[in-house]
Amino acid sequence: MTDTLVSDVMTTPMLTLDAETTVDEAARGMAEAGIKSVVVVGEACRPEGIFTSTDALRVAADGHAPADATVGEYMTTDVETVTPDEPLPVVARRMVESDISHLPVTDADGDGVGILTTTDLAEALSATDTPIQSG
Repeated sequence: MTDTLVSDVMTTPMLTLDAETTVDEAARGMAEAGIKSVVVVGEACRPEGIFTSTDALRVAADGHAPADATVGEYMTTDVETVTPDEPLPVVARRMVESDISHLPVTDADGDGVGILTTTDLAEALSATDTPIQSG
């Protein structure tokens, strides 16, 4: 797994939308695709935010109607990204240390090309023949 790159396990294509999309529309898209996050993009498909199932729960907890709230109001805007050619073990460590579950993957121009999730990491780990060592 030490030679595995982000591009080997990332999910493509990623579901994207703009910040003005309503929360109910985003939630429907996520449910239909069986995913827990969408990348909010601006011009040229550059990630501006990420909206997750946890963000959708915040809308309900705040008492707002999902049809009236936009993803831009609830998305995380301090979005970290990764490039496809980065080594997966290094990125996995970063995700664990920063408590990141969804990491947009961008090309050299900063345009979104995929997403790396903890589910992708678990699938990659389960496919390896290397025994898992504790602690």
